[in-house]
Amino acid sequence: MTLVNTSILSVHNQIFSKMDMNLMAIFHFSSLYITLILFTICKGISGATFTIINKCDYTIWPGILSNAGSSRLDSTGLQLQHGASRSFQSPPNWSGRFWARTGCNFDPTTGQGTCTTGDCGSNQVECNGAGANPPATLAEFTIGGSDNQDFYDVSLVDGYNLPMMVEPSGGSGSCLSTGCATDLNQRCPAELRVGDGAACKSACEAFGSPEYCCNGAFGTPDTCKPSVYSEMFKAACPRSYSYAYDDASSTFTCTGADYTITFCPSTTSQKSASTSPTTSNGSGQTTTTTNNGSGGGSGTTAEVPAVVGNSNSPPPWFPNFFTGDSTKTLSSSALYTSLVASSATLFLFLSLSLLHS
Repeated sequence: MTLVNTSILSVHNQIFSKMDMNLMAIFHFSSLYITLILFTICKGISGATFTIINKCDYTIWPGILSNAGSSRLDSTGLQLQHGASRSFQSPPNWSGRFWARTGCNFDPTTGQGTCTTGDCGSNQVECNGAGANPPATLAEFTIGGSDNQDFYDVSLVDGYNLPMMVEPSGGSGSCLSTGCATDLNQRCPAELRVGDGAACKSACEAFGSPEYCCNGAFGTPDTCKPSVYSEMFKAACPRSYSYAYDDASSTFTCTGADYTITFCPSTTSQKSASTSPTTSNGSGQTTTTTNNGSGGGSGTTAEVPAVVGNSNSPPPWFPNFFTGDSTKTLSSSALYTSLVASSATLFLFLSLSLLHS
């Protein structure tokens, strides 16, 4: 009898020992899985960090516009000297755009002034909810859009004033860099050129006809086609929006990323050798790598180079501009509910599998 009891006790201990090991395995796996899920949720809820860098050889004044329904960021406009940078944290489900103003002159006493390109009409360093007057190169974002993905692009649909690149970091998915590193001001046709070559208009801005703006009878992909202008821009900047229906090769996605927006990412856009950088009053506080981005005084902004143009008759082309908004959004609560439900289902499945192994 003693031998039988000992055998039963031994089997009993083995069974519970195996169950304990299985339960420990379930616990460790579940802890890791839930940690990863919570990290993903928290990243999605926190929005994205945008870092603006000025690699131009002259001062620029970036502008920031939040789309309707999105909270404004910490600033709507700032001054960045050569080598300066500034970071902003966006809320979840944010959408908006960034651009750079050039040739700005703000009075050091009143803070009033205007810019040669990209001016937002506020007469201040802060744009206060106003967008860029074309032509201006735009970086457009929708954070946490459809399927919790970020959508982003660099658009030349409103014209061009500066080279710009957008680089995602720390996200999942394709997460490709995009932008236009080429100085299109040096290739701008005479009929699109602004002044001495500070910017290059879109055909819509230059000519104003529906066939150029992709509206009215030309408001569909079948009726509004690219022209020699958009094809020229597309050849120079293959990943940038060159006209309204350029989505397939110009809109990019990433999930849970931060973004670096660099103006003049290469040496393709340099100031005129006969001019010098501006020092003028700015309200934006900056974190710099070589200079302090905020400053006082007034001066004359360095100019971008003169362009080499030619005279062509304008064929149908450019649209009005792409907003980057997404009509499909997944709320943080819906994402949380979905992930928790899937976690619970997986946990139950693994528990039953391990207990019966």
